[in-house]
Amino acid sequence: MTLTLERLDCRLGGTPVLEGIAGLEARPGEITALVGPNGAGKSTLLKAIAGLERADGSLLLHGQELMTLSLERRAQYLYYLPQELGSRAVLNVFEAVLLARRTCIHEPHERALRKVQATLQALELEPLAERELGQLSGGQRQRVAIAQAVTREPSLLLLDEPTSALDLHHQLQVLDWLSRLAAQRHIIVIIAIHDLSLAARFAHHMWMLKAGRVAASGTPGDVLTHARLRDVYAIEAHIEWPDDEPPRITPLTAIHSLGTA
Repeated sequence: MTLTLERLDCRLGGTPVLEGIAGLEARPGEITALVGPNGAGKSTLLKAIAGLERADGSLLLHGQELMTLSLERRAQYLYYLPQELGSRAVLNVFEAVLLARRTCIHEPHERALRKVQATLQALELEPLAERELGQLSGGQRQRVAIAQAVTREPSLLLLDEPTSALDLHHQLQVLDWLSRLAAQRHIIVIIAIHDLSLAARFAHHMWMLKAGRVAASGTPGDVLTHARLRDVYAIEAHIEWPDDEPPRITPLTAIHSLGTA
């Protein structure tokens, strides 16, 4: 069963932001990378799927039409993690992740503790378990937010730039873990991400947006071409696809200004 975007349109303040988004699928057990330049509509698309932006169209998850569901009903199926993390709660890391789990899953307390401990261990957060959220760096807080998201065990996980504040080690660690988690739990993971090399390394499929429309979708190898990077990103780039290795994408020159976003 899949998430299927049969058609989706979204206007913000009367201005079209997403137009004719259609023919996109994201499958359980896989990561789908949502890519495109600034202002392409990536965050808006994730919010529209989550029900946080008003949109028109048809959006099916496991055959269920999400567009007819309230936010509360939608939250039974999915979890959305935004770019901006605003929590200032006076909780330590362990308490914050445990609270996130307990609000969604009813289970014996000892089982919840074990699940939270395993999640913290996987994200290398155990040394921070007793530290208050307000004492964390941006990257540490981002990893805690990812832990809070996955511990809820949603069928669909929507992550908006989840590695933007992470160092190189934790970017690789988090994306590798999310890839294995998707396969183990058979969940759908959609990640908006700017780093095309990371996207190509960990994603099974890729959706590329340009100015609120679908520019391409398919495997990273299908989507990431010289012509498409020139058209969508306005750059000349060198792309290498070594055997059994992640791709190497090296931007060379900007063709023209994309303006501000």
